[in-house]
Amino acid sequence: MSAAGDLYGQSLYDLAAEENLTDEILGEMEAVKGIFKENPDYITLLSEPSVPKHERLQLVDQAFAGSLQPYLLNFIKILIEKGLLREFSACQKRFRKSYNEAHGIADAVVTTAIALDEKELNLLKEKLEKISGKKILLKQKTDPSVLGGVRVDLEGQLFDGTVKGRLSELRRRVDETVI
Repeated sequence: MSAAGDLYGQSLYDLAAEENLTDEILGEMEAVKGIFKENPDYITLLSEPSVPKHERLQLVDQAFAGSLQPYLLNFIKILIEKGLLREFSACQKRFRKSYNEAHGIADAVVTTAIALDEKELNLLKEKLEKISGKKILLKQKTDPSVLGGVRVDLEGQLFDGTVKGRLSELRRRVDETVI
């Protein structure tokens, strides 16, 4: 995360927590992040210094007024005024991180060679919740190069039970004994 994204995202979270709006603002931030991701030219336009600042702020009002919580709308305007709109994604990540910490939630990414079915995902999620003592938000990735097994990244801690991981470990041990 960038320093600006970290600072601004945490500041918005602190305000939202004080006003008891964290759930609402988090959902809206994720929606806005999706809009920005789908429309990168919109961010370019809102960041363009040759377009007068008041016109850029009017564009945001036209696009989001009435559909966003006023604190979030004003937050976006502040980012535009400071020339930091491209940091919105970093702000959202910091907001999400603070939200997760306050609510006992952990992000986990499971990587497998083929997609797990719903039952397998639920069993894995339950096991991870028991291990971590937190509610788990589980994302699934597929990567044929893992060959088989499961690799889980839980808050920076890696659990590698893949064939590729085991082969790498075996290769490392063989290299150590040969040297």
